[in-house]
Amino acid sequence: MLNALFARGTFKHGVHPQDFKELTCHLSIRRLPFAERLIVPLSQHTGKPSIPLVKPGQEVVRGEPIAEADGFFSVPQHAPATGRVEGIRLMPSARGPKTESIILQVYGGSTQQELYEYAHDVEAMSPDEIVQAVQDAGMVGLGGAAFPTHVKMKPPPEHTVDTLVANGCECEPYLTCDHRIMLEQPRKLIRGIRLVMRAIGVESAVIGVEDNKMDAVRAIQAQLEPNDSVRVRAVPTKYPQGAEKMLIQSVLGRKVAPGQLPSSVGVSVFNVGTLAQIGELLPHGRGVIERVVTVSGPGVEKPGNYLVPVGTPVRFLLEHAGYTDEANKVILGGPMMGMTVSALDVPVTKAMSGMVVQEHDPDLHQGPTRPCIRCGYCLDACPMHLNPSMLGMLAASSDYQTMATDYHLNDCFECGCCSYVCPSNIPLVQYFRVAKSVNRDLAAQA
Repeated sequence: MLNALFARGTFKHGVHPQDFKELTCHLSIRRLPFAERLIVPLSQHTGKPSIPLVKPGQEVVRGEPIAEADGFFSVPQHAPATGRVEGIRLMPSARGPKTESIILQVYGGSTQQELYEYAHDVEAMSPDEIVQAVQDAGMVGLGGAAFPTHVKMKPPPEHTVDTLVANGCECEPYLTCDHRIMLEQPRKLIRGIRLVMRAIGVESAVIGVEDNKMDAVRAIQAQLEPNDSVRVRAVPTKYPQGAEKMLIQSVLGRKVAPGQLPSSVGVSVFNVGTLAQIGELLPHGRGVIERVVTVSGPGVEKPGNYLVPVGTPVRFLLEHAGYTDEANKVILGGPMMGMTVSALDVPVTKAMSGMVVQEHDPDLHQGPTRPCIRCGYCLDACPMHLNPSMLGMLAASSDYQTMATDYHLNDCFECGCCSYVCPSNIPLVQYFRVAKSVNRDLAAQA
């Protein structure tokens, strides 16, 4: 039976960074206290920003809708706490530019019970009603992409989806929030999977989990019936196993062609945290007002997985976790694909899965960037079989168009494998991000 839980296949290339997951993988999810002031961005998802439903001075209760979706490619926002709307104005964001946000003054004396809900009989809901309920909940991909979940539940009409893949790999070093969700909330996860299966119209699902999390595999397997339409499979631990194209190849043996979506091979992929939230929220008709965030790294005294209200200032969360040295480097997300943050007063958003705090040590800097020596390490590491060395040299000469037309720049999903293995310390993935941004601007001008 144990052998049946393993998927033997995997993708070619990739890397094996030290994962540091032992810092938090054994720690249960703990609820974070409420900050005095929450900042809820109207744009914390891919698509059009939400439209405010409240005005300054208005009182709101925890869970109440405070912004509505602006069309299908948008999601609403809900009050993370009971309090008073202080204002609606531009505020700093983790992405860099300021974004319009609702500032909420939290009532310290409130019990913060979730008072706003609209219960659903989920067993009687039609597929379209499930999709609408997911949008009403403000659900986005909690793995980091923040793509509106209800949009993904409507595959392109030219593609027929037959399998749902639940992504429980969590291959980024340090991050363990998905691991703890699978261990502590397997019933909610399975319920969410079955709801999404009904909405999409598929009869089978597979949960892919890296084999360094066998306790999570066993916890999920214990919730499944014999011959269940939902299966759990352990896949080899390798970065970036959690990339959807890599995971599809590992658990199903299907290859998604460059430039194509998973639906082109009959698959829809969802993060396990997203599915567990669907399983928890939909029966009650509630919205996304909090999420699990991993806080880890040598720069915090109390690493762990915290249940954090959306809009909580990063500084408040880090101080609660024992962060004291302002000179330390704070990475939002994991160290491979995350980004450093220059200001700690930006809010936690729905897409923020973790924070890694690296101690500041001038003796441990990466070192100077040197010329490419054509060693080929980056070619052996790239899971998309690109030529990062050539792309880097083209980027250095600002030949961004050739990068896209001749060397498939847009197939790069910025996993960071090339930068990780480069002995010359060339920041390849940063070059590629700049190139993509320039090409997007040129396309928009054209």
